Amino acid sequence: MSNPEPNKPGAADTELTPEALAMLGKARRSFAVSMGILLLGFMAIGVALVYRVMRDSPPPAIAAEVAVPEGAEILSALNTDGTIQVTFSAGGATMLNIYDAGTGELVRSVTIGTD
Repeated sequence: MSNPEPNKPGAADTELTPEALAMLGKARRSFAVSMGILLLGFMAIGVALVYRVMRDSPPPAIAAEVAVPEGAEILSALNTDGTIQVTFSAGGATMLNIYDAGTGELVRSVTIGTD
């Protein structure tokens, strides 16, 4: 320990003993480990917040209805890759119509076969 009144004669040296230096080094390492763990915790909280914000984004808009020929028998309808794919049978032919999922506009029509 140092003398609180250094101006008096007989004041102790300010040099630290090897034991005190070892204790100071141990305290510094302990502080560095604690700060590292604290920073990792803050990073984990940040990642969790960003994940929650990105996960809770609203789903893309999907068309409410699409038009198929009157009297057609719908065989299947799929919503994939930003398109709505409707397979139907009308007038003795089986057709596949591909619509844009956002607007409901016809993108492509494919004849699969005839009866």
